[in-house]
Amino acid sequence: MMKQLLLLIIALLGSSFAAQVSAQSSVTVEARIDSLQILIGDQANIDLRVSLDAGKRAIFPAYRDTLVQGVDIVDIAQPDTAYMDNRKRMEITQRYTITAFDGGLYYLPPMEVLVDSVAYRSQSLALKVYEIEVDTAHVDRFFGPKDVMKPPFVWEDWYGVLTCLGLHIPFSFLFLYLIKRMMDNKPIIRKVKVTPKVPPHKQAMKEIERIKSEKLAQKAEAKEYYTDLTDTLRTYIKERFGFNALEMTSSEIIEQLLRLKDEAAIADLKELFLTADLVKFAKHHPMLNENDANLLNAIDFINETKEQIDENAKPQPTEITIIEKRPLRTKILLGAGIAIVGCGLLASLIYISMNLYNYFA
Repeated sequence: MMKQLLLLIIALLGSSFAAQVSAQSSVTVEARIDSLQILIGDQANIDLRVSLDAGKRAIFPAYRDTLVQGVDIVDIAQPDTAYMDNRKRMEITQRYTITAFDGGLYYLPPMEVLVDSVAYRSQSLALKVYEIEVDTAHVDRFFGPKDVMKPPFVWEDWYGVLTCLGLHIPFSFLFLYLIKRMMDNKPIIRKVKVTPKVPPHKQAMKEIERIKSEKLAQKAEAKEYYTDLTDTLRTYIKERFGFNALEMTSSEIIEQLLRLKDEAAIADLKELFLTADLVKFAKHHPMLNENDANLLNAIDFINETKEQIDENAKPQPTEITIIEKRPLRTKILLGAGIAIVGCGLLASLIYISMNLYNYFA
């Protein structure tokens, strides 16, 4: 019985040990260096590869500045992961770039990787760093630093400068012109030609001819006829004598005219206004000969009171001088233009000066 129990324990321990070995054998760590020999200051790359089952977590060694004493770490790249066996396994590669500035043979110890808190180590590596031999017996074979060479003249390098020079001249004139316009704050003088108005009597006679052509009196439209006729006379009186006859009653117009003209010249006009008031307000129906007589009275009044001018003289347009101040908007635009052009000229001068200084320095 004791023998069987001992055999069972040994079997269980063996299976557990086999499982652990199997689990450990599923993880492999390998380190490779691309160059075993370098010169001082050259660089070499170490690729640390870990092969493990998918789903496991690997932690690579985190070096700071030095791998070992004398071997410096220049760069640590991001890990690169590649999947295999239908994504059942994966291979993770971490690259370390190293260099050395002292000659000698360096031993690179194994690099440790943690996989699910279990440590795995790679094989050790070696790096040989060679120094450059200096022939001290023939120092004349080495030459000191040479002077700075001036580059050859190339026209393409000066296209920008030439363009700035070409544009600088017209923009300078524009800048001076804008400044002159800003300082010359004189008012703007404009001359306008005004055509004289048609004389009042001619305009009135034109309206009377229109009333005659429409023959409102013959169509029994006496009210419209006398309204148009008296409105024409009121407009003529306003333009000719200078008082607002359009806003006055008939009696007020006659009274005002009596102060300016004799009563004989206004007697027929007085009769016309009286007839017009009767037609418009008392529904009076005048005879046709009475309408014609009143039309003739209106014509006679206009002819007797019209301003005497030379009928054959051609009306000459009158030239009027208008003085205007420069608006604020124009001043703002001039100021903005001066600022923009000035900044452009200053920038071009700086650009040209820097190029000339760099070439002749």
